[in-house]
Amino acid sequence: MQELIRQRGRAGFVGRSAERAAFRANFGTAPHDERHRFRFHLHGNAGVGKTFLLREWEHIAREQGALTAYVDDSAGSVPEVMAEISRQFAAQGRRLKELDRLLAAHRERRHEAELAALALLDTQPEENGPSAGGRMVARAGVVAAGMVPVVGPLAGMLDAEQLAHVADRLRASLITRFRNHEDLQLVLAPEQVLTPVLLRELSDAAEPWIALFLDTYERTGPYLDPWLHETMTTDRHGGTPATTVVATAGRTPLDPARWGGLADFVTDLPLAPFTETEARGLLAAKGVTAEPVVEEVLRLTGGLPVLVSTLAESRPADPDDVGDPSATAVDRFLKWEENPARRAAALACALPRRLDGDVFRAVAECPEDDLEHVWSWLRGMPFVTDRDGERLRYHDVVRAPMLRAERRRSPRGWARRHRALAGLFRSWREETAAGRATGELWADQTWRELRLEETYHLLCAGERDALPQALRDFVQACEAGAGAAGRWARALLDAGVDADAEAASRWGTELTAALETEGVTAALGLLLRRAGLDTRTQARARIVRGDALRGDGAYAQALTEYDRAVALDPESAVAHRNRSGIRGDLGDHDGAIADLDRAVALEPGNAWYVALRGEHHRIAGRDADALRDLTDAIRLDPALEFAWASRGATHERAGDQDAALADLGRALDLDPDYAWALARRARVWRALGDPRRQLADLDQALALNPDWPWARCARGDTLRAAGRDAEAVADLDIALALDPAYTSAYASRGASLAGLGRHVEALADLNRAVEMRPGYVWALCRRAVLHAVTGRTEEARADVERVRELNSEALERLSDTDRAVLAPVLAG
Repeated sequence: MQELIRQRGRAGFVGRSAERAAFRANFGTAPHDERHRFRFHLHGNAGVGKTFLLREWEHIAREQGALTAYVDDSAGSVPEVMAEISRQFAAQGRRLKELDRLLAAHRERRHEAELAALALLDTQPEENGPSAGGRMVARAGVVAAGMVPVVGPLAGMLDAEQLAHVADRLRASLITRFRNHEDLQLVLAPEQVLTPVLLRELSDAAEPWIALFLDTYERTGPYLDPWLHETMTTDRHGGTPATTVVATAGRTPLDPARWGGLADFVTDLPLAPFTETEARGLLAAKGVTAEPVVEEVLRLTGGLPVLVSTLAESRPADPDDVGDPSATAVDRFLKWEENPARRAAALACALPRRLDGDVFRAVAECPEDDLEHVWSWLRGMPFVTDRDGERLRYHDVVRAPMLRAERRRSPRGWARRHRALAGLFRSWREETAAGRATGELWADQTWRELRLEETYHLLCAGERDALPQALRDFVQACEAGAGAAGRWARALLDAGVDADAEAASRWGTELTAALETEGVTAALGLLLRRAGLDTRTQARARIVRGDALRGDGAYAQALTEYDRAVALDPESAVAHRNRSGIRGDLGDHDGAIADLDRAVALEPGNAWYVALRGEHHRIAGRDADALRDLTDAIRLDPALEFAWASRGATHERAGDQDAALADLGRALDLDPDYAWALARRARVWRALGDPRRQLADLDQALALNPDWPWARCARGDTLRAAGRDAEAVADLDIALALDPAYTSAYASRGASLAGLGRHVEALADLNRAVEMRPGYVWALCRRAVLHAVTGRTEEARADVERVRELNSEALERLSDTDRAVLAPVLAG
């Protein structure tokens, strides 16, 4: 039935012949032909027919054998757009399996993110001041591989040396806050992980063309346009298949600063209302040919395709049938509709923002026997857009006057019907919520969307507490992500406009503007200043704002927000837990532990809080306290792999390698892809003198996370110790490309280059390592040996004397070969 409806609607498509021909011809032009275009953009005012034409283009692409996806503003972020593309491709028989796996991981990691600080996995401890990595972070103003900036408030409080120390601790916390680098990026920069996979899987598609259609670009463009430009015009994420065509549609032209120089790449198509010829053609196709009637339709519609189509559907035979010029096109259409069931259903179904079969059956005021017939009729109307075969949406040009007419006709009936719709969505929401905690529900997009539509209808009904509750819910939506927050702000704005509710409209407008210009922190700041929130909601807003500031690297401001949250709600375990994270980031592990003491006291059965406290004890070097907490966490939740891995790392540092192996093995049984646990176990194998297993674990860790500098350096060290210097240099080259200020990687590469006889390059690397960390004893020893080998006796003697000052025992640990090389210097 659905396909027949779509075919019937398409058969009536009239007009836009030039635009349709241009798009169809593009598939007949090879990608390497300079006439081929990779992107099309439609733009024009509401009602001008952008969505209809975009859908027609999708049909044309399907006729050419293309794999297609159509996405509108129901997707609120780049990852959500990718998820919708993947879903639609799967429906056409092309599954993007790896992308689906990573999208699922992205959703999980975003909600798993806790505020634990884990130690920096470095090959050697930074005992003599901040590492060069920390100094680089301070200079560059970034931490965690450049993804989280250290911005003004923190940098302004500290001098360069202090900032370097803090940056090291921040870097340590962020790198191991998640299981591996990919997990970290899936939360902080998901596009960087997901886009290369999307492009790779698109390249594997067997279809001759791939066509993506992105509608309502005036709403999605702010986050999609930069990503689309980068993906299509650079190879940063890999190559976009040359057989990909992207079509977008919005109210405004493309940004000339971004796309202006790509005239041979992009076709820009402004859409005006139908010409008289096109409008007459559409009317004639519907059997409306009487000249007085045609003239009246042209006069009243101004050529807007959606209105011309709507009037044509009723096939008026007389100018009087077209109706009072002061009435809306839809009013005129409904006046001609003789079937009362259809008329009632068209009006009732305008009230919900989104319409599917379930909502239709609940609100349509027609006999049970007529439901399927009326539903099919409604889906075929020109002013109804079929989004995905299941959900419908009225065109704004049509829905807005329908709502005004209904509100004015019966204000009490309007409120009653919206209350009934709110109750409908509430009942579905409660079914979805069965047996789950509030925090879990807000992480569930289905539950959130039901709550959002319930909120919209309560606002439209004018319920007294609807607006305050909507603002309280906005805080929770912000915690679920910027996309969810944007939808909440949009619902406020929609309700304000649809119900002529000034307060809701003002809040929706201002929150949307704040989100689009400065993000969640600005929107929450606006809410805190002006919304008059209750104390508990204020505390929650402070926590969420603190989380957002922390994610942006504004650590001092984040700590202030957490402090305020704790002051507002001292009994909030979440406030104490989140503040512990920022304290750990800033190196205040005693403060972090104090906060976790309070969080555990408030929620004594929470294994995660206990494990976090144990991890802070481990970082602070209190092994006995760490073991106590981590053991207790395992007792509370034996499946908590984080606690097993952290306890294993504690055993490893204490020298109990058997216990370390057992715990890290258990963590990996629970999660075989736990790269941090693999890297920690590799350290155990090194201590046990088992380079084969050490290398195997590092290989697996790097397979999971190839861009992890520490694991690259660790494997380089292992290969060097095995005499495989050429392979070691290859790994160390990658480590330094990922982290150009990785001190120990320079030292290790210098040692391997020396082993290969590349003495000039070796000396440069060892000099760099010692420059970055003047007290680096191991690098000084390697340089002393290199100087002796190359006949620089005085330089060798200077390095040996420096090592004696710093740690004379290091000279006793030299190999027999090195000792023989340095014998003249040591004897002197």
